[in-house]
Amino acid sequence: MNDLADRARRLRSLPPSCGPVRLIAVDGHAGSGKSTFTGRLSEALGGAPVLRLDDLATHEELFSWTDRLRTQVLDPLSRGESARYAPYDWTARRFGPPRTLEAAPVVLMEGVGAGRAAVRPFLAGLLWIEGGSAASWARGRLRDGPALTEFWDGWTVEERRHFAEDPSYPFADVVIRRLPMGYAWLKGPHVTARTSQFLTESEG
Repeated sequence: MNDLADRARRLRSLPPSCGPVRLIAVDGHAGSGKSTFTGRLSEALGGAPVLRLDDLATHEELFSWTDRLRTQVLDPLSRGESARYAPYDWTARRFGPPRTLEAAPVVLMEGVGAGRAAVRPFLAGLLWIEGGSAASWARGRLRDGPALTEFWDGWTVEERRHFAEDPSYPFADVVIRRLPMGYAWLKGPHVTARTSQFLTESEG
């Protein structure tokens, strides 16, 4: 991780996008490394709040969580208020106790579909974790083990359908490439004037 602190400074300089919040989405295929990258970026931001979209999805609604996201998270943040949402327990198959998400200067949101059309108007930036679907899914299956084989079989079908209908990658401001030591920040397909505040050609 080479100077994520510099990237963090540039993210803080972006115009607010959701009330006073600069909401940064980290999208990519399941198993691509979104959670690890987002955790490191959060640290570089001094502990920026992170919303993991797995907390809003359910077994029955893998991608039909936009209403929950809007009412529980986006609307409060847009008013400058902390959000309160009930994270889903994937083992118990029910929503758990409410959790607070602070309306901090920068909030990170990671998960498959974080850059979908319904969310993009609230984003200050969209980062896409590089990696093909097959390779990413293989990493995810290896990580989760054979006990979740059936879940992954269903997930891959639904993820393929989601991105076919509502792609994120064409709207990414930055593509994040994993390196042996750190990450490269590359220009995404949707480069806008605002991204020039935190994107040069790469970070190694």
